[in-house]
This record gives sequence, structure tokens and C-alpha cells, in this order.
Amino acid sequence: MAALTATVFLPHQVKAFWPFSTNADAATNSLIPSASTPVLTASVNRNPNVGAPIALATSGNSALIAHSGPAGTTADVVGSTQSDRISVYVVRKGDTLSEIADMFGVSVNTIKWANNLSSAADVHPGDTLIILPVSGVERTVVKGDTLKSIAKKYGADANEIANFNGLDPGAPLEVGSVIIIPGGEVAPTAPKTSKSSSRIVSEPYLGGGGSVQVGYYSNPMPGALVTQGTHGWNGVDLGAARGTPIHAAADGIVIVARGGGGWNGGYGNYVVITHGNGSQTLYGHMRSIVVSPGQSVSSGQVIGYEGSTGESTGPHLHFEVRGAANPFRNCAVGSVCSPQ
Repeated sequence: MAALTATVFLPHQVKAFWPFSTNADAATNSLIPSASTPVLTASVNRNPNVGAPIALATSGNSALIAHSGPAGTTADVVGSTQSDRISVYVVRKGDTLSEIADMFGVSVNTIKWANNLSSAADVHPGDTLIILPVSGVERTVVKGDTLKSIAKKYGADANEIANFNGLDPGAPLEVGSVIIIPGGEVAPTAPKTSKSSSRIVSEPYLGGGGSVQVGYYSNPMPGALVTQGTHGWNGVDLGAARGTPIHAAADGIVIVARGGGGWNGGYGNYVVITHGNGSQTLYGHMRSIVVSPGQSVSSGQVIGYEGSTGESTGPHLHFEVRGAANPFRNCAVGSVCSPQ
């Protein structure tokens, strides 16, 4: 860092920030909508794209900005502005990936990348897709470009660029081809230095924060060291021994529990919980998961164990808060810190 109802609440911490399953028995590898969880309800509009097409928003004609939505109708899509939230969508008969992408205002590649889909045709009725609010930069490859040089230029991750665009990491880039750099910045700035430490934070901050919720979140991994300050989608990294229990930071409902050790947008095994204050918390790089989608959890309840899955440089928990301030935002890197 390394960029879910169809009603919005929610890859990738760019460095330290999605597998796809149709097996309903695989609790941690599938998303099972609950009748008691409105946010996991699929669109009921047979053609939610009636009217003018929804184009991907751009910044300076080069930066793609994802939008979240919908609640099932075109009006819901247009009216939604919570672009930092993760959404889920249950595929219906007749749906195509391009229609779903238009519905949420993201690219087809964004959905393929987030769900480890090999092709746009690899979706079936009943499948559950994760819709991530990915942003990025569009670039036309010029002579001398490599995945590594482009990643460095835009503050992104070479593996994610390859994965997002379906490229062979070992093959040279085709001059003149157009690629998207997920999580990239149009005008990259110099690496940030944490105010509380001399450690350089190389991953860009993508947003996802909000108001301060004093005392709302508990420590998801008590006793862990803060190993990296705020980066990615309002996330911090917490380090402890491999296998350390990870706890829900607040009461809520699990909307994503994606295991199997896959890439998962770089998060590896990860869990997303939606909370009563409208925020979401995300727990990435877990070794294993012990909760399932639709399950209610209490603050402090064990939801999994620390690991190093996905795009991770070592065992740690990548902890994001979307829609509220991260309670570890003011903690010094290298310290054991209590949520604020």
C-alpha cells in the first residue's frame, strides 16, 4: 500500500491489502445472503440499467474513480456516493459481467480482479460477487515501461497491476497497450513519513475514513505492535506472532468471509464486518477464518487468526475502517497502542 446487497455499506491495501466460490458448503469461501440482513439482498429490478448508461468517472481524464451502489434501481445507483464501501451482489439469470459493472459504476476488470474470475463469462446465477471500490490510473505503455517501473511511478504494486490487467508478470509490456494501475495516483507524491515515527510509509492513502467514534472500536489484536501507520483504505498494520487470535472490533454482521488462501485482491484470507454506526471494518492477511457471511458477531469475539496470506511481507493484521476514523490513526509505529 500494496485498491458489499446490492445496497452499499464495504483490491487492497496496495501492498499489504479477493477467491471466488460457488460451493455453498464452503462457509469461509462463499457469501451466503441472510434473510435477516437487508444489505445482502440481491437486486430485485430485472433491468437496473434502464436509462442513460453510467460511465466510469475520471479525474483529469486519466484517473478512474469507482462509485458504489446500488440498492436495486438506477436511481439508487445515481444517488449513492459511499465509494469507500464494499458491496456484494448475487448474480441473477440473464446477468452479464458488463451489466453488473455498469450497475456499480466500476470496470469489468475490477470485478474480475476482486473475485479471481478467469473470464467475463465465468459468472453463473446464484454466484456472489464482491464489488470493491477500486480506483486507479489509466496508462498507455511506452518504450522502456515495465511493471516494476510503472508501479514505482504511480505508488502501486507490480503484482496487482499484472493481476488486474490479466498480464504475465514475466512477459514484457506491449508498447501502445493501455493498462490500469489499481490504486495508482495520477500525480504521485513523495513517500510520507509518519508524524510519530521516522518510518517511511510507501503506500498511498486512498480514503475510507470518516468521523471519530470515540470508544466505539475495541482492539482487534490486543498486545500487537503498530507496524505501519494509516495507508490504503484507511488501514493500519498490526504485528504479532503468527496464529494470534483476531477479534471483531465492534458488534456487527459479517458480510464477507473469504478464505482459501487466494489472492483476494491482495488481502488474502479476509473478513469484512458491517456495524451499527454505518461503518465497516476489514481484517486482512488472516491465516484462517472462523466466522461466515451473515453471522452476527460481538465486540471481542474471535473471528480468525493472524497470518500472512495475500500480498503480505510477513505475519500481521491489516485492519481497515471504512466510514469512520481508524482508532489507531494517532498511534506511534512500533508501539503497543489502545484504540482511541
